[in-house]
Amino acid sequence: MTTPSEAGGWPPEAGARLTALARAAIARRLGQAAVPEPAGPVPAWLQATKASFVTLKLNGTLRGCIGSLEACRPLRDDVRANAVAAGFRDPRFPSLSTREYAAIAIEVSVLTDPAPFLVRDEADAAARLRPGHDGVILAAQGRRATYLPQVWEDLPDPAAFLASLRRKAGLPAAYWGDDIRLWRYSVAVFGEAPR
Repeated sequence: MTTPSEAGGWPPEAGARLTALARAAIARRLGQAAVPEPAGPVPAWLQATKASFVTLKLNGTLRGCIGSLEACRPLRDDVRANAVAAGFRDPRFPSLSTREYAAIAIEVSVLTDPAPFLVRDEADAAARLRPGHDGVILAAQGRRATYLPQVWEDLPDPAAFLASLRRKAGLPAAYWGDDIRLWRYSVAVFGEAPR
C-alpha cells in the first residue's frame, strides 16, 4: 500500500474529493440529497483514466467492495460507478439501506497499472511478494480474483494470502498449476474517518 505522496503526488484535496464523490453517488442511488461537487473546472487528475476500488465499512466491518482492475474511464466516473456497485451489487451483501448509509465509512483505493509478476513457483511468489504493499491479481482455469494491499492486514503470511486468493477465485486453496498467472499493483488509499 502506498500513501498519496508515494503514489505520484496527489493533491491535498484528493482524499476528501474522492470519498465525497463516492458518498454522493451512493446518496443519489438511495434518493438522498447529495453534497454538490465544487464549482469550476474538473481537475485534470480526476479526468485521468484510472482504475479504483471503493470499500464500504460498517462499524469497522466490510460492507461492500467493488472495483476496476484496468483503467478504462476517468477516475471521477470510475469512483462513482464503483461506489454504487459496492453499495448495491456486491454479491456478498444485500443492498445498502438508508440507515446503513448514514453509518458507513468509505475508502477509495486508486490502483497503479498491474504489472505481470513472473515467478518460478508458489514458493518464489511467496518469497518475493511484499506484504502490505502489493495488490495481487491471480488468474487460472478461466477464473480471476484480486486482493488489495489492505488485505495483508488480515492475511500477513504470503502463503496464506495466496491460498486465500486462490479460494476467492474459486480454485482449491492448494492449487498451483502451470496456468497460474500473477500481476502486482499498488494503491493510493483515501478514507473517511470511521463514523
